[in-house]
Formats: sequence, C-alpha cells, structure tokens
Amino acid sequence: MSLRWIQTFLDAQAAELDAATNTQLAYARDLKDFLGWLEPRGQTMQSASREDVEAYLIHCDAQRLARATRARRLSAIRQLFRFAFEEGWRGDNPAIQITGPGKAKSLPRTLSVEEVDRLLQAARDHGRTRRDRLRNTCLLELLYATGMRVSELVQLPVSAARGDPRMLLVLGKGGKERMVPLSPPARAALAEWLKARDDAEDSARAKGAAPSRFLFPSRGKAGHLTRHRFYMLIKELAVAGAVPPDRVTPHTLRHAFATHLLAGGADLRAIQTLLGHADISTTEIYTHVLDERLKELVLDHHPLARDG
Repeated sequence: MSLRWIQTFLDAQAAELDAATNTQLAYARDLKDFLGWLEPRGQTMQSASREDVEAYLIHCDAQRLARATRARRLSAIRQLFRFAFEEGWRGDNPAIQITGPGKAKSLPRTLSVEEVDRLLQAARDHGRTRRDRLRNTCLLELLYATGMRVSELVQLPVSAARGDPRMLLVLGKGGKERMVPLSPPARAALAEWLKARDDAEDSARAKGAAPSRFLFPSRGKAGHLTRHRFYMLIKELAVAGAVPPDRVTPHTLRHAFATHLLAGGADLRAIQTLLGHADISTTEIYTHVLDERLKELVLDHHPLARDG
C-alpha cells in the first residue's frame, strides 16, 4: 500500500508539475528511506503520525545528514501527505506543522582563474586516447564558457553543436530554454570533438549500431555520458591538474563561471540570464562570493595584514 502511494505521488508529480527527473529520483529515494524507517516500527504511510515524522527527522540528524538533505526529505514527506489528503487516502497531513531545518546559508565554493586553467590543461593531457582527451577538453571548455548545469551539458543534443555555433540553445529546469554564448576556445574544442565523435559514430553505424542524438554519447542505458561519470572524471582531472579534488565538482565550475564574469564587470542580470536563474536573488549570492574572495586577497597579500 505505502509503495503504491509513493509511486502514484511520483507519477502525479511528473504529469502535473513536469518535475525534473533528478527531482523525482531524489524524492523516490527520500520517501523509500522514510518508509524503510517506518516499517520496522509497525507503521505505514497511512498510519504514521506527526510524532513519527519528527522522530524520523531526529534519526536523520543523528546520521549527520546535511541540512539541505534533511530539508528535502521533509519536503518530500510533506508533499506526499498533502497529496494523500487531497486524494482522500488520509484525513490529515501529519507533517504540515513541522518546521524544517532550512537550508544552510553557506557561500558556494568557487575556483581561481589559475585553478580553472590547470583543470583545462589537465583535460587536454588526461585520457587514454586522443578521442578521450578531445572529449574531456570539450566538456570542461563548454562548462566553463557557458556555466551550464552538468545535467544540461551531458544531455546536449548533437544538433545544437552543428554549424560552428556562436551560441548554444540549452534546455534548462522546468523545460525552459535559454541561449548561452561560446568563447573561441570552447568553439575550437567543440569543433575538434565533433569531428572525433562523428568519426566514431560512423564506425559504430558500420557495425550496425544505432546513431546517437547526444553530443556526448555513451553505450549506457541513458545513451549519453552520465552525471556520475562526469563527476568522477572531473575529480580525476583535479588530481592531474594539482587542484584539491575536494574543492572541485561540476557545479564548482558553474560557480567559477559566474564569479569570474562578475569580477570582470558583467551585469548581474546578464549572469542571471546565462545561468537560467528564475530569481535574481539566487544570482546575487555571487556578489557575496566575490566580496569574500577580495577579502581573502587583502588578508593574504596586504603588508598590514601579515603577522609581526
């Protein structure tokens, strides 16, 4: 019964709200974790009380889960129970008055221009084959030149890259499209990768394989390079480029794109458009990141800030 509630709720989210696949997967994991906690205690989604939800959140806190993870789990539980109430499966929403932990107000991590340069050089040098190196270079050049989300990058259709484009059409969150400009190095990397990709695709088709519609194809189920594989790849490049790998993720390059643009004098509204942020307040966080970087520069290099 409880599993059916979860599946029906997720189906409704996908159909009515056009929820992103990653959001659905996260909610599915969160709700199944909650159910896995309830069942040994003799409870179900139908019988769980407010006290059960609060006890589960205490359990999550004891596991030292991140504040954002706990907030997302409560959100998933609250939405499921609201859906169950609206469908008449329950007469109440036991999570409606529970206050969540909220999201941490930490600043996003970013990289210096020098660190990004080292990552890009590592991408040019790192890879078992020339084709791997061309792909790695194209991935990082595009990510840093456009500030795309990693899911947007790995799912780019190859049709978007044809004809030596100056701009790329990106499909973002909620199915919203936006245009992002390409830098000369990104265009050059794209052209080289496209030729290598097409040569490999021609060879595969000659052996009976179906053509791929993705710019970064893969033989896996998704048909394209996965977010997880790219995450592991960028960690490898960080090590190869002597950049601390714990500071480097695909999203870090998105932050670097925005911070470096702002430092160069770009307008905040333009950065908002390029990043695909619905609200300018989301983009404003980079002004604080820049302030923090400037403060670090002063503390590190100003003679009056030195000890002794």
